[in-house]
Amino acid sequence: MSEDLLELDRLSVRFLLGRRRGEVRAVTDASLRLRRGRVLALVGESGCGKSVLASALLGLLPANAQVRGRAVLDGEVELLGASERVLAERVRGRLVGLVPQSASTHLTPVRTARGQLLETVNALRPGSGPELVGELAERVGLRPGDLDHYPHELSGGMAQRVAVAMALAGDPPLVLADEPTTGLDRPLVHRTVDLLAETAADDRAVLLITHDLAAARRVATDVAVMYASRIVEAGPAGEVFEDPWHPYTAGLLAALPEGGFEPIPGHPPALTELERIEREWGCVFCQRCPDRPGSAPCNGSPELVAHGGRWIAAHVPC
Repeated sequence: MSEDLLELDRLSVRFLLGRRRGEVRAVTDASLRLRRGRVLALVGESGCGKSVLASALLGLLPANAQVRGRAVLDGEVELLGASERVLAERVRGRLVGLVPQSASTHLTPVRTARGQLLETVNALRPGSGPELVGELAERVGLRPGDLDHYPHELSGGMAQRVAVAMALAGDPPLVLADEPTTGLDRPLVHRTVDLLAETAADDRAVLLITHDLAAARRVATDVAVMYASRIVEAGPAGEVFEDPWHPYTAGLLAALPEGGFEPIPGHPPALTELERIEREWGCVFCQRCPDRPGSAPCNGSPELVAHGGRWIAAHVPC
């Protein structure tokens, strides 16, 4: 059995807007390895392409999306080339469990949590029924009576626990959590990510997509940093957070309270402008980079540099 549960190689996603409007470069050449028993946090500012990457893995992109690259699950299932039938019958829920952003809005408002969890269990593991529903509720920290509430009667934390229980219903080896802490206060953020981290045991793995670096720092074993559609740095979480190699990673950490609340100057570029920016400036971070002297562009595009289990999209020194 391969240690790598999920292998991404040069995954790219483009949204075609028409001949005159061009395209949105949402994900560019993303490569990742997610091992069993690990929590990989994919972090970066909102709008950088993290959630699009997650949707691509589950075949949940709109019709104008153009996807390239490879994404192999468990050494045998090619996700990007899979048919809708394979994704629906083999992948979603069974091999990959999804914890969505804003869980309460993804629950059916006119049905209790118990009814929705039971329906999920019956679809993914026929014959398991109410007994498994109770086991899942206990596993995620819900009391039996909590399941008898309707979504509007659940707190944000309770709704998120229901969503995690539904993601685990099919006993998937991979749990994909897309911004699972949105709208939660800090204690609930901690409880939610701690719960997700617990699911990485027993040869499972978690891909945690978040812009919350504090949450990622709390539970991640590995981290990948995404900026303007590209992964610019990746490696063991402790090493990346303690000694960031890329100036963007360093800027994100400096913006945290413990980093002094120092914001990165400027704003991320529009994903429709990346080709022009790379042509004019060399790299898409150049205009915000503190290492760039004056207003001079970088000398060339980023080059992949790997060392000791870490890698960075490094720029040719100016």
